[in-house]
Parts: sequence; C-alpha cells; structure tokens
Amino acid sequence: MPSARARRATMPESRALRTDVLILGGGIAGLWTLTLLRERGIDAWLLDTALPGGVQTLASQGIIHGGAKYALGGQLTASARAIAGMPALWRARLAGDGAPDLSALRVLASHQYLWSTHALGSRLAGFFAEKLMRERMEAVDTPPAGLDAPEFVGQIYRLDEPVLDVPHLQRLLLAANRGRVIAPLRLDALDAGARQLHGAWRGERLRIDYERLVLAAGAGNGPLRERLGLPPRMQRRPLHMVMARGRLPALHAHCLGAGANPRLTITSYPLSDGRMLWYLGGQLAEDGVGREPSRQRAVARETLAELLPWIAQRELQWASWAVDRAEIENHGRRPERPALIDDGVVLTLWPTKLAFAPLLAAQVAGRLAAAIPARAGEPFQAPAPPCAPPPWERVKWHPTPR
Repeated sequence: MPSARARRATMPESRALRTDVLILGGGIAGLWTLTLLRERGIDAWLLDTALPGGVQTLASQGIIHGGAKYALGGQLTASARAIAGMPALWRARLAGDGAPDLSALRVLASHQYLWSTHALGSRLAGFFAEKLMRERMEAVDTPPAGLDAPEFVGQIYRLDEPVLDVPHLQRLLLAANRGRVIAPLRLDALDAGARQLHGAWRGERLRIDYERLVLAAGAGNGPLRERLGLPPRMQRRPLHMVMARGRLPALHAHCLGAGANPRLTITSYPLSDGRMLWYLGGQLAEDGVGREPSRQRAVARETLAELLPWIAQRELQWASWAVDRAEIENHGRRPERPALIDDGVVLTLWPTKLAFAPLLAAQVAGRLAAAIPARAGEPFQAPAPPCAPPPWERVKWHPTPR
C-alpha cells in the first residue's frame, strides 16, 4: 500500500489554508464549538473524515437529561447535579436566546415521562427526598399515549427533559456553519509540533496550518491523540440499541427498573411514511452488548410484551444498532461530568452526553477567546457536505416472527 507521502505526490497541487482553530469531528460537540468560536470572531474550520455526525451523535436518543436518570437509586449523584442545568440552557437556545439559534429545531417532545410498574412503585418516593428532583418531576393523572391503556398499573411522573430531533439538529448546525466544514477528508498526517494537517479532499491535496487543534471526534479522539504522541485517555462503553417501527404511539419515557438505570428508555421518531419509530435504550441496551442482533431483538420484544403488553407487535419491524460511547477514561465506569483536556496546542472534548455539548463548547470558546485575537480569516468557502443518515436508514429491518 503506498505511503501517505507517495499518495500526496500523485495528487493535484495542494490547497493551503491557515486558521487559528482547527476542529476535528463533525458531531454536535464539534459543530457547537465551531459556532461559538465564529460568533466570537475567531477564525475556525471543522474537518471530518466521514459524513458529519455519523457515529455517536446520530446514535443519540435526543434526550436533554436533567438529572432524573442519574438519581434512579433514590439519591442525587454527582452526575445528576452536574447535568441538572442543561435543560434550561437548551430551552434558551430553542427560544432563540444565544448562539446557536435553535428556534427552528424540531422538538419531538417537550417533556419525558418516568413510569413504574406496580411492584416498583414505592421506589419513586426516594426521588422526593431531594429538592432538585421535586422541581424536576411532577406526578400526572392523565397518562400519555402508550401508557394510557386500562391495563396499566403503576405511577407516572413527567420529567423536565425535552427530546430533540437529532438529525434535524445536526443539519441546522451544519447549515449555520456552511463554508467552514470540510468533509469527508482523508487524513494523511497530523503534527501538533509543526501545527499542520495534511490530507486529501475532493481529489486534491490539502494542507492546513493551525494555531490550536480541538479534538471532538468521539471514539476517534483516542487514535487521534496517539497519532499526536499524546496518551489516549479514552474508554469505550458500548450499547446495543434496538429500533421498532410501525403503528406506534409517540412515547418518550423511562421505565423504572430494579437498579440504578432505567430498565427501558423509549424515544419516538415520526418517519416520512407515516409510521412511528421507537428507539429503545436503557438497561436493554446495556445488557445487550455481546448478544447477537437476532437475540437482542427477541429480548426487546419480550421486554415490551412484559412492560407494555397492550402494544400490538404483530405488524412491527425490528432492527438493532451497536454504538460505542466514547468518554474520558474512568476505569470503565461512566464519568460523572464531561471532560475537557488541555494539552497546550491540543484540546480534547468528551461530552459523554448530548446535553453536555454546549457546556464544553462554551468552555473551549472562552478559553481560546482569551488567547486568540479575532480576525477575518480565509475567504475560501468549502462546499457544504451532506449530513450522515441516521441509524434507522442504515440497518436491515426484520418483521416480527410469526
């Protein structure tokens, strides 16, 4: 296989760009960071080696967590306290207050629900020992669609957690940064000492000189850091998500389990053909790691039949999707907070959750704005790349077995 230097030598002349900040990774964290940097007048570009958002971002269920998920043991954890202010921040952007302006973003649900089975109903009392959870949760008398069956026995609480259309969010942020996103790029060389990147894009060699490098590439952060001579500092915690589509109600809810995680988390996405898609996570996705896809789909059907027996499954179709959550290393356990590592020239971001992306972006923008003066930047405008398709457009669907 030809070396990177040999491949560069056989391609047309380079396009050379200079920028103050170069961001690698085109998911929500990278795009939000690009938006804030440009808002402050800092010249910045974003690169991705694939279609933007195609790995961790679009695998998200779109929940802007407010802490309830991390308090299912009955006590507020550090994770719950850290994420408690995120719904308010996102709601401000949805109202058009601050950058980026997300007033055009489709909100799939303004709130989520938490429901318990009859056997676990008493566990909900633990939530109200903390004032923060009392402010985040409200008992409901009228069940939402999907939980409004006569057979339902349990308790339902409404959570202050909106659910967003993540593919639409990805497209909006790409559009807001039109001309400053280069993707897909073949990365040939990356040097933090020389502060240069070499690659290939649209059939020509590309060289970018930068002052600061921001890594927002999710699972790609570890390999990129190793390429730069830095310790990877990354862990992966995989999930095996399940999708069902058909004539389903729009339901966005967590089912309380016996442990500290929801037994099942359901978010819903309306498809263009009129059907509804249920995206299933929670303990189902945690425990499904290592299961064959056919077995994971079967467990999902069994779980729904137990928890929501009134949902007809006969005409549903099923698929599963494996995804790695990339996080700062924490001995395999979920980090309690998002992470920003500053290695001088290189900044590395691990939001851990979609909800935390604005927080890390603001930290990066604040740190770099103090060190980098505003300037006009390159006049070159890159053609807009397409957004990666969501998982449900990339999987093979299977009917419910007869």
